[in-house]
Amino acid sequence: MTHIIDFHTHAFPDQVAERAIPALEQAGQVTAQLDGRISSLLASMDEVGIEKSIICSIATNPKQFDSILSWSKDIRSRRIVPFPSFHPEAPNPCAQISAIRKAEFAGIKMHPFYQNFSLDDERMWPLYERIAAEGLILVMHTGFDIGFPRKRIADPKKILTVVDRIPELKFIATHFGAWDLWDEVEALLLGRPIYLDLSYALHLLPEERARDMILAHPEEYLLFGTDSPWAGQKEVLAQLSGLGLDKALEDKILGGNAARLLAGTA
Repeated sequence: MTHIIDFHTHAFPDQVAERAIPALEQAGQVTAQLDGRISSLLASMDEVGIEKSIICSIATNPKQFDSILSWSKDIRSRRIVPFPSFHPEAPNPCAQISAIRKAEFAGIKMHPFYQNFSLDDERMWPLYERIAAEGLILVMHTGFDIGFPRKRIADPKKILTVVDRIPELKFIATHFGAWDLWDEVEALLLGRPIYLDLSYALHLLPEERARDMILAHPEEYLLFGTDSPWAGQKEVLAQLSGLGLDKALEDKILGGNAARLLAGTA
């Protein structure tokens, strides 16, 4: 039996979800498939047989670090694996990175658009180096973002700059390498040992192209992800299944690669 791990989901404290989901729906002109609560995510996981979900938090200002870290401690369980966040403009971001590791979390989520940085900004290098030194996974929003102007602050060239300069960094490029920059993903990233999650991408790509892209990438570096609540877990599982991949490869994508990656941070 395949143990499915969704490596890219979002949720909020219940009282925050009530405000955050409508605001984000309006900003991105999208409709959420869930209400943003942990309880709703767990119900979705139960419905489709997902064993674990990574919760990707985003600190949109430096003051949110403590509350995100505290909430992450409260919600973590056998099935909910939080990745806290820090803000690059915090007074001592490296100390916050180490605090995340000390609290025994496996990874961190960052988002250039919400956190006002470009992947290759000079100020980011000490942060990437500390994340790598702590053995943490870095889930990075890459590509454009549906709710922001189309700035090239997280494009495939910048991804290559980061992973080439700090090869020991466990860097995950989300949204199949870079959202809505898939021509450049094909030209620059596919075939390289760079983790790609498949979140919020399969429904936007022709099936044949998605399948060809998957087959062109090292099979150990592909991760199942949905971006729930912005895509339904049931629907994304069906989209992946519809590509007709070899079962061994599909099993690696659905959970095998993620389990190995998470085990490496223990």
